[in-house]
Amino acid sequence: MSSILKTNALESEAIYIFREVISQFDKPVLLFSGGKDSITLVRLAQKAFFPAKIPFPLLHVDTGHNFPETIEFRDRLVKELGLELIVRHVQDAIDEGKVVEESGKYSSRNSLQTTTLLDAIAEFKFDACIGGARRDEEKARAKERIFSVRDDFGQWDEKNQRPELFDLLNGKIENGQNVRVFPISNWTELDVWSYIEQEQIEIPSIYFSHKRKVFIRDGMIWSHSPFVYQDEDEVVEERIVRFRTVGDMSCTAAVDSYAATISEVVGEIRLSTISERGARIDDKRSEAAMEKRKQQGYF
Repeated sequence: MSSILKTNALESEAIYIFREVISQFDKPVLLFSGGKDSITLVRLAQKAFFPAKIPFPLLHVDTGHNFPETIEFRDRLVKELGLELIVRHVQDAIDEGKVVEESGKYSSRNSLQTTTLLDAIAEFKFDACIGGARRDEEKARAKERIFSVRDDFGQWDEKNQRPELFDLLNGKIENGQNVRVFPISNWTELDVWSYIEQEQIEIPSIYFSHKRKVFIRDGMIWSHSPFVYQDEDEVVEERIVRFRTVGDMSCTAAVDSYAATISEVVGEIRLSTISERGARIDDKRSEAAMEKRKQQGYF
């Protein structure tokens, strides 16, 4: 019973946050990756505004190196729910010379998303960007407020955070500023999966065990792909794996798993002693990798 009450309380809080966004901002957008957290946000937004449609678009910053299963799911979900989807491509920023493609063993387009995101915010004049970040994921994200202000350069100042006492959310911003909004900030990975199980939410197949060509580097399971650099001595093998978190193929590691259903995944997470961000290759670059990206305008 206590777990049901907790989940319902978290759902109610998220719905309250969505409604505050609509009441305080003129042009919100939901940042959508096709991962479990952003899919959960879509369900919560549906509940917040039912029977009306979700009153803002979805924005996907496409690195071009995504898992095909995720893109297929994204397009199908948007079509089924009749949602507006805006897609902006990192490749365009590379072609225009705004960012430089990384090369080498640990090359990734993940950090390059920042420029594309900030350009899209400026293009559409979004004043609130709703995302699925959670405080339990990573130390930098634990510092975030639910309404997290960015300056007119898209930058985040971790030392200048607004108090949110008694769940009072202050959306007042100056010209040029915008706010990142995190409705499931207080959820854990287990909370998200429990909610997916409770609501019977469909998610991409890569979250469940499947056979995939992979190789091992630095003790992590990397996907074999044209988008991922691979040394000649790194041997490709087939393993039964799944993904706990979904970025693009160059920054997301798999985990060994036979969990093929939501209930099996929930059971697996209950026993896990490692955060899901432990499978994010890009977080391994430095101790403060995420915080530095956020300061530059990253999600």
